[in-house]
Amino acid sequence: MRLGLLSTAKINDAIIRGAAGTDAVDVVAVASRDKAKAGAYAAERGLARSYGSYEALLADAELDAVYISLPNGMHHEWTLNALAAGKHVLCEKPYTRTPAEVDEAFDAAEAAGLVLMEAFMYRHHPQTKEIERLVREGAVGRLRAVHGVFSFPLTDLANIRASAELAGGALMDVGCYCVSGARIVAGDPVSVFAEQVVVDNGIDMATYGTMRFWDEVVAQFEASFLAPERQSLEIVGSDGVLRAEAPWRLDWGGDLVLVRDGERKVMPVEEANSYTRQLENFAAAAAHEAPALLGRGDATAQARVIDALYRSAESGASVTL
Repeated sequence: MRLGLLSTAKINDAIIRGAAGTDAVDVVAVASRDKAKAGAYAAERGLARSYGSYEALLADAELDAVYISLPNGMHHEWTLNALAAGKHVLCEKPYTRTPAEVDEAFDAAEAAGLVLMEAFMYRHHPQTKEIERLVREGAVGRLRAVHGVFSFPLTDLANIRASAELAGGALMDVGCYCVSGARIVAGDPVSVFAEQVVVDNGIDMATYGTMRFWDEVVAQFEASFLAPERQSLEIVGSDGVLRAEAPWRLDWGGDLVLVRDGERKVMPVEEANSYTRQLENFAAAAAHEAPALLGRGDATAQARVIDALYRSAESGASVTL
């Protein structure tokens, strides 16, 4: 698969490193609204082609697919543009907080016979698959609760993560991981409640959420730009606790630990590059060799929950999904 990068965002470097670990994908082009910037970026990273507009990259007939690393608020527009240009799309998470946009995008992808996938890289890592397996096979007993945390200090409010126009905020940036992590073991919530710390421009610098699932399972999470760098996913059952110390960013380091009957056991996890595995799945789906791990159903559920959490915070009341 010949892949082009739609923007020069920092996250692209993880994709480029991931592609270096597989024969399935070659990153060959990049686009920026600044032609000189795109040229310098391509030269520094050994990419064959660069473009001074996103439209020019999409017009490149030699590209099979694009990775959209634009700010959140631009995801939907440029996904539709890329699909219309006949490109498979890997779009950085979160795709959107608007479920109707998810449906519109996947309708367009399906009509064109193209693959659209939301880029939750952690979902492709063996640790995530092991978490799912352990919970499914009863390692913690009956599921009772889930606790998720993802935070880092954001002091520069000029950063795109703090832009209301570009759909920034802690819930969109890091909270989406906490929502996803709860959903992989508990399914989709039936109701949510959220409190947010909001700054003058309207974006949430922190979101604290509660999600209630079927079978009396409750998940709580903290997503914050106001706290130190932290991450964790704790899954509590009737018989034990499974704790991922680095559930989202494996490069931060941490173990997968099962505590049961007073015994603490570090669970073995295969080493892997999340981005390499993500790209391999994306390419396999485009070649009709394997299903895409993340499709319409997951993206729609994510958008529905995130939107409900925002609505809850705005209204001060629980929202039923």
